[in-house]
Amino acid sequence: GNFVVVFARPETGKTTFMAQFATNAVSQVDRPILWFNNEQAGGEVKLRFYQAMFGVTTRELMADRARYHALYKEKTKDLLFLYDSDIIYRETIESLCKEYNPSLVVIDQLDKIEGGPKEDRRDLVLGNTYVWARSLAKRYCPVIGVSQASDSGENVKFLTYSHLADSRTAKPAEADVILGIGLSREDDFTLYRYLNISKNKLLGDENTKSELRHGKFQVILEPEIARYREV
Repeated sequence: GNFVVVFARPETGKTTFMAQFATNAVSQVDRPILWFNNEQAGGEVKLRFYQAMFGVTTRELMADRARYHALYKEKTKDLLFLYDSDIIYRETIESLCKEYNPSLVVIDQLDKIEGGPKEDRRDLVLGNTYVWARSLAKRYCPVIGVSQASDSGENVKFLTYSHLADSRTAKPAEADVILGIGLSREDDFTLYRYLNISKNKLLGDENTKSELRHGKFQVILEPEIARYREV
């Protein structure tokens, strides 16, 4: 599998982006998707799953909870698993991967995963974590690690891997794909988001558009239904 990094500044819409991705991906797989959450409250992430899958608001979900719950189980085939803990160790992730043989692993936030060797510098600690994540992908399935952009990425529309927090070269060197989600607080419309694929080593297939391998895209965040849409 491949190792992908998705990153942005805080409260830009990373979890919403990944919820939309995962709830779309689950319809295409026959093995579990494992989502490891060590940041937001687990209930909030699960709510994002429901919103993204059905494109509905919290109010709409709560008005017909039983029906949406039944539809969710039907559409996910019980294959989208959320592991929620404030501290998550590498050993836990590896154990669950061995047990469930997943089709996809999402780690939100990858930089907070515990269990690696001790290093003097933060960038070396994270570099080792990203080497481990790449190894996990090679052994099991694609791994998507969610990370933060540094303050150099504040108010930047099209983030590049140089904006990854605490990275130097150790973090971006390990990823096959790096996708930044940027925003400008100077926009008249504050829900514009800017996607930039600043690294892409994937070969693609017969449907790949070569001009989009390092594409830049302007989209709109719809937080009330946990979705992104094209402008």
